[in-house]
Amino acid sequence: MEEKNQLLAEAARLRTEIRHHEYLYYVLDAPEITDAEYDRLMVRLREIESQWPEEVPEDSPTRRVGGKVSPEFTEVRHLTPLLSLSNAFSEAELRAFDERVHNGLPAGSKVEYVMEPKIDGLACSLIYENGRLVRAATRGDGVVGENVTANVRTIRSIPLILKAPAGQELPELFDVRGEVYMPRHEFMRLNEERAEAGESEFANPRNAAAGSLRQLDPQVTAKRSLSFFAYYVGDGAKERHSDSLAMLTGYGFKVSENYRLVSSIDEALEYISEFNEKRAGLSYDTDGAVIKVNDVYQQRILGATGKDPRWAIAFKYPPEQAETTMEDIVWRVGRTGVLTPTAVLTPVKLSGSTVSRATLHNVDFIKEKDIRIGDRVIINKAGEIIPEVLRVVAEKRSGEETPVEIPAVCPECGWQVERPENEAAIRCTNPHCPALGREGLIHFVSRDAMNIEGCGPSVINQLMDTGLVKDAADLYNLTRDDLVQLERMGEKSADNLLQALEASKENEMDRLLFALGIRHVGAKVARLLATEFGSMEKLLTAEPEQLAAIRDIGSKIAESVVTWLSVPANRDLLERLAAAGLKMDFTAQAADTANPLYGKTLVFTGTLPTLGRAEAKTMAQDAGAKVSGSVSKKTDYVVAGAEAGSKLEKAQQLGVTVIDEAEFLQMLHGASKEAE
Repeated sequence: MEEKNQLLAEAARLRTEIRHHEYLYYVLDAPEITDAEYDRLMVRLREIESQWPEEVPEDSPTRRVGGKVSPEFTEVRHLTPLLSLSNAFSEAELRAFDERVHNGLPAGSKVEYVMEPKIDGLACSLIYENGRLVRAATRGDGVVGENVTANVRTIRSIPLILKAPAGQELPELFDVRGEVYMPRHEFMRLNEERAEAGESEFANPRNAAAGSLRQLDPQVTAKRSLSFFAYYVGDGAKERHSDSLAMLTGYGFKVSENYRLVSSIDEALEYISEFNEKRAGLSYDTDGAVIKVNDVYQQRILGATGKDPRWAIAFKYPPEQAETTMEDIVWRVGRTGVLTPTAVLTPVKLSGSTVSRATLHNVDFIKEKDIRIGDRVIINKAGEIIPEVLRVVAEKRSGEETPVEIPAVCPECGWQVERPENEAAIRCTNPHCPALGREGLIHFVSRDAMNIEGCGPSVINQLMDTGLVKDAADLYNLTRDDLVQLERMGEKSADNLLQALEASKENEMDRLLFALGIRHVGAKVARLLATEFGSMEKLLTAEPEQLAAIRDIGSKIAESVVTWLSVPANRDLLERLAAAGLKMDFTAQAADTANPLYGKTLVFTGTLPTLGRAEAKTMAQDAGAKVSGSVSKKTDYVVAGAEAGSKLEKAQQLGVTVIDEAEFLQMLHGASKEAE
């Protein structure tokens, strides 16, 4: 009992420490520790929590990324209506708003306004009970929204438990409103990945944020790196809105650093003008500024009309466009060989910067808009970030414009390109294209692949530019002398990188398969292949029919894998990686046949206390179990967590044994359920 109490106390300290570091990293952008140190804290916390899952609080950092997959979002009623704002588009409309405010208040009332950026994201309401997040919902119709609690819990700038300022008690009920958004750098990364995969790109960060927040699988949301700005307090508000914003900061929320208290409509207009010049340089999208009456008592007097409060209004900046000439089109080659067209423009000022290039997305986009070299075109910044061609000014054509020539060969290496059926993307067919090599190496060392810390894009670029590295196998031949000659690479950094390379050799075969960058082979497919074949040697001899017969693989993925493995240079790369000491087998294949879960079929449902869905599934598969997504008479166990739904009901109807996470972990470690 004494040991348990000591470990539970350690877990409590770890949770406090991890929350502190999450606040520094995701809210203040001022981390104190490295990612590796943070990961070690999380691993230790999970180790302790797995021993006593019943002791794990709902707000533990390990519950951030749950594995719950909801069949649909349930509706929830907001505690108070989540109002939308009416819009103003001119100075005259803002002055009219100011006049209405003064007319609606007692004569002689002094009015202060709080000016805030209008974040271009998705409105969300958060409910805290005694300082703990219990519910999150989208705006919906303002009265009823969708319950997106599981997804919101993955957003690390949202505290799961509020910070209590010194000498203050947390409110019993706290209703926070704010905006879920996608940072610009994340939007660009996500669209680049989708383009490489031949998928449609998101039009702007707002659409990307909305699509990410409404994913049925929270683990997909977690990978999108969403963020959150708090901008309003419902229940629990201070007497002045500016004080509520300060309170939100004290509780651990991220509040826009660009809000300002002003004393007149003239000062409000000055803010709007100044912010318009500043907003292009922000890390997030804005499409206007919001003006709010600061005094909450005055807000109540003014009230609302319909769904719009009379005490606030949004000023929308006009979308800035520019006309210029399409001088040329260049094609960039990405990691998977996709050729992306970019317009070369006569430089023109747009949204505070000089634009000389714009995205053209793909071949279909060019054809649809009938874009030609020499055209006069109208451009804007899609989502305030990426310059995009809106349309051609066809009436200004002189007849000398030339149609865009779609490349028949790769601009990087000269090899033939192809356009697979039903895809908008064209691809380079050369597996040794220099562009593929550079982007492929960046993927190989990334966290989800081989996780070689300290080997980011800038290091990869230097290694390739100096000729030290041409492919992934060359990484494992690097020496300290090789590395210290690189820019900003001291002896300690060089030693850390060499240690990271050595540690990566212990990764299982599935991580290596994913790292190789085989088209259509993501982490899940890599795991399926590693589990099925158990070694690279067996996979190399597999026929397409064998691969296609594996559940969730199919002929398209099978053909891609077999094609990649059939290339002599790729086989040579695998041989060199094996010679360097990387694992070419999958140890989980050799599961203990005496384990109670070996050969059993499991279904996971609901939110488990400490384990994410993917983690629990992997643990079961490593023990030799099969994991299914649906319950049938052939199901041996249903592992049920909180908020288990129809799968639990069906299991009870069919008489399937239902166990919880603790029982699952006991069986995983050899304790038979039947023996109990």
